[in-house]
Amino acid sequence: MTLLKLFDTLYQKLLSDTTREKSERVILLIAIASFVIHLIIIYLVDFEIITPNETSELLSNPIAAIYTPFSFILLYEVYLLIFYLPNSFTTYIGKQYEIMTLIVIRRLFKDLSNLTLTTDWFESKYDLQFTYDLATSILMFFFIYLFYLQSKIRYNAFSVDKVHIAAVSRFVKIKKVLATSLVPVFVILAIYSFTNWFIETIYRGEKSISSFSNINNIFFEQFFTFLIFADVLLLLFSFFLTNEFHKVMRNSGFIISTILIRISFSVTGILNNVLILCAIIFGLLILVIHNRFEKRIALEKKALMIPNETSHNLLK
Repeated sequence: MTLLKLFDTLYQKLLSDTTREKSERVILLIAIASFVIHLIIIYLVDFEIITPNETSELLSNPIAAIYTPFSFILLYEVYLLIFYLPNSFTTYIGKQYEIMTLIVIRRLFKDLSNLTLTTDWFESKYDLQFTYDLATSILMFFFIYLFYLQSKIRYNAFSVDKVHIAAVSRFVKIKKVLATSLVPVFVILAIYSFTNWFIETIYRGEKSISSFSNINNIFFEQFFTFLIFADVLLLLFSFFLTNEFHKVMRNSGFIISTILIRISFSVTGILNNVLILCAIIFGLLILVIHNRFEKRIALEKKALMIPNETSHNLLK
């Protein structure tokens, strides 16, 4: 009980509405400051006041400076993902999709700074990547819209006994413990990755280029690995709440969606975009089918409460 009280206290301090609002203001200020600092560094490099070992893509064009504030905004989105974990599993998964969309949008600003704008558009890897990312971001935006539409669909449960209410309460407590445990993981990974990113942006040697080629692989790839572990634990604990097939399939499908996102960080080019889209589409289809199950079950329960003739028509 003492351990649970400790986690509850930490949860109130780290993931309360007040903390979320304060974090939002701090992150926005940091994002604005980082944008200005990045611009200053780009112009210092341009005027050869600063001479890094090798010019980074993020220091070659002022447009690339937008990449930095987006990185901090993404950090806040990751915090929101953890924040919504105890409230709704579906919203938690939706936040994962939002994060991936913002990662692609952030990459678009980097792509813009590398555009060649020649007649040989489809022969330039930078122009092709920009095309892939542009199309992917639009499709992701649309599929996330559909996902949230499906997540709002609710069907009457009619009666909920005290045992079920107690089980839900225990499950929420478990999710709060998991969310609280993810906060230090998030902070440590964020500090490590962004400290190294800043150093590598200024001073890039040949050795560091190979070991630190993509910031996504340093923070998001590792963080999504922890999310997979958290999702699996949630799935296992959810069996104490329900063993209904369609709910087990929904939760299992969401884990597969997270795994596909995690795999997407290991590849580049169009395959990266395809895997991200597959993850979102898979999650959307799982939710659509789950809702069809819920609708059928709701109709069957309603049929038990009305005359046989009417119930026969409802179940057709």
